Amino acid sequence: MSIDLRASIDLRPMSGFQWIAVSICAFLNLIDGFDVLVMAFTAPAVSNFWQLSGAQLGYLLGAGLLGMSVGSLFIAPWADKLGRRPLILLCLTISGVGMVLSAMSATPIQLGITRVITGIGIGGILACSNVIASEYASSRWRSLALSLQSTGYAIGALFGGLFAIFLIEHYGWRSVFLVGGTATLTMIPVVYFLLPESMDFLIAKQPTNALIKINKLAAKLNLPVLKQLPEKSDALQKNRSSIARLVSGEYLLKTVWLWLAFFLVLFGFYFVMSWTPKLLASAGQTAQQGITGGMLLSAGGIVGSALLGLLSSKFKTTHVQAAFLIITAITMVFFVKTSGLPGYGIAVGLLLGVTVNGCVAGLYAIAPTVYDPSVRTTGVGFAIGVGRAGGILSPVVAGFMIDEGWQPASLFTAYAIAFTLAALVMLKMSYAKRSAPDTMEATADH
Repeated sequence: MSIDLRASIDLRPMSGFQWIAVSICAFLNLIDGFDVLVMAFTAPAVSNFWQLSGAQLGYLLGAGLLGMSVGSLFIAPWADKLGRRPLILLCLTISGVGMVLSAMSATPIQLGITRVITGIGIGGILACSNVIASEYASSRWRSLALSLQSTGYAIGALFGGLFAIFLIEHYGWRSVFLVGGTATLTMIPVVYFLLPESMDFLIAKQPTNALIKINKLAAKLNLPVLKQLPEKSDALQKNRSSIARLVSGEYLLKTVWLWLAFFLVLFGFYFVMSWTPKLLASAGQTAQQGITGGMLLSAGGIVGSALLGLLSSKFKTTHVQAAFLIITAITMVFFVKTSGLPGYGIAVGLLLGVTVNGCVAGLYAIAPTVYDPSVRTTGVGFAIGVGRAGGILSPVVAGFMIDEGWQPASLFTAYAIAFTLAALVMLKMSYAKRSAPDTMEATADH
């Protein structure tokens, strides 16, 4: 019976209830986009306020990513035991409080600590929200639904830049953190009243009152109700932890390739998104022009995330992802060189935004298809966590390179190598997936 419910969700047209669930998850990513990149938008102002070196600023830029890695690795896996929805509520509280405390920081060290706290919450939210979106989307629209999560992230980053320019000018850099924290905390009642628990989680784990909860969701989805709970799958009865299964023979190779892809892509992505405003300012533009350059990347990301989802409904997702990665590497080589040229700078900035955000959207679309429901949030959380390790190293490494005299154009060219290597990993994953399809895998690759 559980297989029938899963198949019904996969094969039926998307209902309004499903789109509401997907939309709330996208809005959670919108808030996270603001919270994650708030440090990049405020970097010039914070750096001037405390007279920070490149390495010191790099540590601050990496602090939030460190927290996100901790949240993805150690908080998100609890969603496979306690539920996706309760973890999102907890992580919204952690993230919101962290943002408010960031606004009150008296020293760079305090700001770094509060950025770690914020990141812990964001890491848990991203893993859980992407899994819920994938589980409530039908087969036809799953790739698009997952890409919309990254679109929400890009919208949050874009409007974060717009708000940052206004807020910094009129109220100072602390106000940017305070606005972000307030917006995050306001999402708690929205999630509590409107976001449903994962149907796959209820069927797989069967918590207290699972049958009642499943049937309530089935009614909202216009699906047949169950008279009794289905038997738990054999995989769930194995005496192994979710984490151990990720690196077992069942998933080992797929997990390794997925982790490597996340590490490389987020290593390059967080360099681009974190350092662009500061590097453009260093290349001779004003601080406001630097923020505008960062906003161009986010504006392109709105298109890129949706475009990847649409292309993935027509072509194999891993092939689309590889193409985006290669175009990103090429575009990075020309970005700084053209940033000051009227017309060309805007076009190249938008193109880079389209492709670099599309690369991340592709990873989030692919990751949930690799694992079954019993370990899906753990699998996605660990993939994101490993990726965050690359994100943590990225701005710190760039900070040391800047202190050693590296110029912006050389930095962008060097980081383009990460995207080139990630494209090779994607092609390897595409080949490996042909021989061993998974539960939801076929729905993401067409």
